[in-house]
Amino acid sequence: MFSAAVLHTIEEAGSSILILTEGLEREEFLRSRLTRAEVSRQLIILGNSIAQLPPEAHAAMPEIGWDGWSTTGRQLSTPGSAQDDALWFAVISLVPATLMWLRVYRESQPGMFSFSA
Repeated sequence: MFSAAVLHTIEEAGSSILILTEGLEREEFLRSRLTRAEVSRQLIILGNSIAQLPPEAHAAMPEIGWDGWSTTGRQLSTPGSAQDDALWFAVISLVPATLMWLRVYRESQPGMFSFSA
């Protein structure tokens, strides 16, 4: 049940990021203080949630870029161009891929996403 709640939080934060950034180009996104701040907040929620998942959940979903999330998380805390690159990489690559794989796993391993005991 713990993993189900965390996976739900990951999906919610990821969906919020996709909605906030839909149709934006890199420079437009990086200049938008409000959108950038909210996306950063959602990425922190998403990253913290990923860190809470037990190793078994990571092992059960190997196609998700867990290492990429770890690296990106470190870069998000580094001001400057590394942070800009990490934000944009998460927006255009990590978040969409993670949500896609979570959809696949929801179909193939529904028990991981179930809130029942």
